[in-house]
Amino acid sequence: MKILSYILSPIFALVFFLLLLFFHPIQWIAYTLFGQKGHQKIVNIMNWFLVKSLLILCVPVYFKNEYDIPKDTNNIFVSNHQSMFDIPPIIWHLRKHNPKFVSKIELAKGIPSVSYNLRKGGAALINRKDSKQALLELGKFAKNINKNKWSGVIFPEGTRSKTGKPKTFSPNGLKMLLKYNPEAFIVPLTINNSWKVYKYGKFPLGIGASIKIETHQPIQANSLPFDELLKKVETTITNSIK
Repeated sequence: MKILSYILSPIFALVFFLLLLFFHPIQWIAYTLFGQKGHQKIVNIMNWFLVKSLLILCVPVYFKNEYDIPKDTNNIFVSNHQSMFDIPPIIWHLRKHNPKFVSKIELAKGIPSVSYNLRKGGAALINRKDSKQALLELGKFAKNINKNKWSGVIFPEGTRSKTGKPKTFSPNGLKMLLKYNPEAFIVPLTINNSWKVYKYGKFPLGIGASIKIETHQPIQANSLPFDELLKKVETTITNSIK
């Protein structure tokens, strides 16, 4: 199996990178001519291709949603985090809810398509070494998703789990988002198996593991005290990690 990984990994990396290069100027054109909405449509299409490119590694993506996620309102998707491959399926499958991410500021430069999208697409760019900047940026982000009726996506673990085992959820980011979106719905997401793409490290990539993303029952944010809400969300997510 690992021998096959050595064969398929370069092919996947080339296709993935070429997709990012291809969509970079198209994003620029869409944003320049049609604004944020036109840009977002291109981002959605790009992420469909990125999800499908994982099939080169024999990694299908399954997205399970059995709940009626509110529309035309603010949703905050709270998820565990296992790899960079968590992002494209969330963007594509939740595209009707305009998901915007809380991301580390380092990703805003140097990556075709990804960096441009983070800068222009409404993401929060957090400097994890500067707590003051992080809080100000989160506050700005929280106001923007409220104003534009976007959805926020936050990974409270703060960093990816390299083994799939969840890390303790930090309350600060979610607390700031709810400060300016008190009537939002919290939608817990559980991601399974995306860490296995990196089980050997950055090269070769792991093959054959199905990435599975599951939504849980939306929770009205103001229906519970914050500490109880955070505990309920964390428990809901981590209990479904396999």
